[in-house]
Amino acid sequence: MSSKSVALPTSLQANPRLSQWLSINADGSVTFSSGKVELGQGIDTALAQIVAEGLDVSLSRVRRAVTSTATGPNEGMTSGSLSVQESGSALRLVCAQAREIYLRSALVHLGLPQTDMDRLYVVDGIVHVRASAHHPLDCGPTSYWALADSNLLNCDASGLVVPAVNRSHLLVGQSVQRQAINTLVKGQAHFIHDMVLPDMVYGRMAHPPSPGAVLGDLDLATVQAMPGVVKVVRDGNFLGVVAQTEFLALRALAQLVEKATWTEIANLPVLGAPGQHSDLGGYLRAQPHETSLIGERLREVQVALDVTATTPGDSNFESVGMGSAGAATQKFQASYSRPFLAHASIGPSCALARYQPGRLEVWTHSQGIYHLRADLATVFALSSDHIVVQHVPGAGCYGHNGADDVACDAALLARAVPGQAVQVVWSRADELACGPLGAAMAVDLTAQISVDGVVVDWQHVVWSTGHSMRPGRSAVPVLLAASLLEKPFAPQIAINAPMAAGGGAERNASPLYDFANWRAVNHRLLTMPLRTSALRSLGAHCNVFALESFLDEITTQLQVDPLAFRLRNLSDSRARAALVAVTEMAGWAKRPKPQSDPSSGFGLAFARYKNTGAYCAVVACVDASGHAVRVKKLWIAVDVGLVINPDGVANQIEGGALQTVSWVLKEAVQFDSTRILSSDWDSYPILRFSEVPDVQVQIISQPDQKSLGAGEATHGPVAAALGNALADALGVRVRDMPMTPEKIQRAASAS
Repeated sequence: MSSKSVALPTSLQANPRLSQWLSINADGSVTFSSGKVELGQGIDTALAQIVAEGLDVSLSRVRRAVTSTATGPNEGMTSGSLSVQESGSALRLVCAQAREIYLRSALVHLGLPQTDMDRLYVVDGIVHVRASAHHPLDCGPTSYWALADSNLLNCDASGLVVPAVNRSHLLVGQSVQRQAINTLVKGQAHFIHDMVLPDMVYGRMAHPPSPGAVLGDLDLATVQAMPGVVKVVRDGNFLGVVAQTEFLALRALAQLVEKATWTEIANLPVLGAPGQHSDLGGYLRAQPHETSLIGERLREVQVALDVTATTPGDSNFESVGMGSAGAATQKFQASYSRPFLAHASIGPSCALARYQPGRLEVWTHSQGIYHLRADLATVFALSSDHIVVQHVPGAGCYGHNGADDVACDAALLARAVPGQAVQVVWSRADELACGPLGAAMAVDLTAQISVDGVVVDWQHVVWSTGHSMRPGRSAVPVLLAASLLEKPFAPQIAINAPMAAGGGAERNASPLYDFANWRAVNHRLLTMPLRTSALRSLGAHCNVFALESFLDEITTQLQVDPLAFRLRNLSDSRARAALVAVTEMAGWAKRPKPQSDPSSGFGLAFARYKNTGAYCAVVACVDASGHAVRVKKLWIAVDVGLVINPDGVANQIEGGALQTVSWVLKEAVQFDSTRILSSDWDSYPILRFSEVPDVQVQIISQPDQKSLGAGEATHGPVAAALGNALADALGVRVRDMPMTPEKIQRAASAS
């Protein structure tokens, strides 16, 4: 152990008691707690590896405690690819201090002086004593389990005991099978959908068919009289049913929907005339907004460009005169966009709740159980101390989907049947049309390049609704049901996370490249016709798509290699290493030229997620010979610092890459002036198994660096690499996602 103290990670500062994180048990097991929840990203396994190595015990002894607001540390939200980075670093220090506490207890137990600490070593929880010339071996071993005492860890983290920097890793850095993999593969009960509580009944929701719809008068008696119906619940525009079985609940719901009449309001944006392509960017730029400076750099070469007020139409490239320093420059300008996106989790959102007067219990796959508890406390006018929210794994989550909303639905239905547990599962239509969406975005870029290929000025302007409307972050609950009640809570407008947390719409808008001058500005819309919140990678997806696509457009005009141009403007050694690694993997220097293989194209892109997280470089190969673009292969090089579980990192990188392929080629929420029209997999298509490309991942090991999250590193670079590959194949640029055949044809006609 090192004698040098370290600053406690944020999670450990907020939850300093060691016993909140760790328990060493007399039965030979170790239980750890974390406020970060398992969402399919594999953190349960990675954190168990950290704990096992930190205590010198076998991985089979380590298990995770249930994550609940009643116990364990409050680590806020599981988001931003920070679970291993934040919870892992906290657990590493907790285990280091706990190990020393138990070793000092062992010295007392063995009758040895505290100065004999260096004689002790641990093998799978057994504490051994080394013999020496001055210290003959005169006492036998002991163990954590023999010394197990909950009072030993009833103290605060000090930061004075940390693992030695040169300590070899035995478990960390090794590929370990996911702890729940056998259960998942065998289809055994694991998800919240499988959970059954005593005397459980089944609730289903009749959500409004469109935003702002008002429920008319409704005769509930007929549905209430149906066999097996426990309760029909109406509270303003909140409408649901509780029945004895799932089948009966669905039958009653069908009757309820048939009888309900709604007055709908045409308040959604009309983005174009029927049969014409939509002008999403034009709509976003025309809305009321607030403007904020994301960041800027001003050096000796200053070029006067006022892009903050620019609302360009068609993208263009043009030669200009002289920069302010007298150097000839060329000006480039282009605009990019992405549509509203659904989370499109394969498993619809689900929750269970039980209500007793003055007490509420909720089981949920929410990303933030403490935040959800705060909003529920306001909705139900209860103290947070009287609400327990427990996490149960769900069947997929990529940000702020419907998990929190369905939890409120279940709680409100449970209030109508006190003492009984109520399960609510959303329908596919609910999941696609009622859950929060990923925000639509438009990005305007302008650059000036010197004659020797150096970027002397760069302007990045974002137009978007906010990317965060998570529970627990405002005085007004943001849960869907809260706005539907007879006494409703006012709907809120999505905000952006602070830049210290990576930002929202602004995420990755500031370039990592060494541009002499740059400025990034965000325009957050003050209207929100479609409900938006956090979707995986937030604004990084569109910002990196725009930035890296723009770089390739510039290199095409300048007739320089995209890799060479990036390296010329990039000094970060880890970023350069990722670019070099991925191009070596893909054989970039020997890739076929478009004229030799006109159906195939290759594209390169890079980003460091949030400019503080994982480094990720991508080369994409696409086939554009058919009716639609087919992605043939993705090469990805990623640097996540100290790697805990290489298999887990590769899984996250592959999963994020495939999701991005789906976003770029297929996904867009469809709507008319009244309703969201995307309600099933036909109206909201996602990538099929037959369309999955080959993905090759290389992890660049950095064992002397801190661990960085992998879950959202790919979304921007993969999107841009696909756009660049398509342009390489066809010689036309599609700047608006998704890159459908219709948009490709339109771009070709315009070129």
